[in-house]
Amino acid sequence: MMSSGRLRAKHTRWRRELDRLTRRMVFGSLGERYHTCGQPGCRCHHGAPAHGPQLQISYRGDHGKTVAYHVPQTLAAPVREGVRAWQRFLELGRALADLNRAHLWAAYRRGRR
Repeated sequence: MMSSGRLRAKHTRWRRELDRLTRRMVFGSLGERYHTCGQPGCRCHHGAPAHGPQLQISYRGDHGKTVAYHVPQTLAAPVREGVRAWQRFLELGRALADLNRAHLWAAYRRGRR
């Protein structure tokens, strides 16, 4: 088991990283979408590949319905980074919760002696 000093240092490091992540994170899942257009004479209606890929972000909305919207190409990179930041935020939150649980149980065991 790690010493309490090393645990505190890890805890502090992760909290700082969480602070940085919260400035960039974007909630949702990314997907790429291909579609046929409304022009009957377009190549996409005659065996050629559909238009795309177009980046789309989706998430479960307030009332349980999926909300999705198009991400403009100029925002693709920062949105991808934001979704990665959200995933890392979840990982770190879980790791911090595990550390907190271990700390609570260690304090409980020390108090029982």
